[in-house]
Amino acid sequence: MQTIFIQVKCDLGKAYQVADQAVQEVEEVSEVYSTSGQYDLMMKCYLPDAADIGHFVTDRVQTLPGVKDTFTLITFKAFG
Repeated sequence: MQTIFIQVKCDLGKAYQVADQAVQEVEEVSEVYSTSGQYDLMMKCYLPDAADIGHFVTDRVQTLPGVKDTFTLITFKAFG
């Protein structure tokens, strides 16, 4: 299993709708946080080891209505 974080910029006034839809419709999304700064949301996603991260982001996240831009962080090791 691989863990990625996706920061999402949303259309104005759409962050809550994007977050709600991501949690309900994208099974790989485990948590969505609202954030301050350049991006509106941070999504924590768990993907199978064989999954193509690029296709997941472009096909499943960037196509959600209200998503304007994304920035993906790939993780290596969890501590704790």
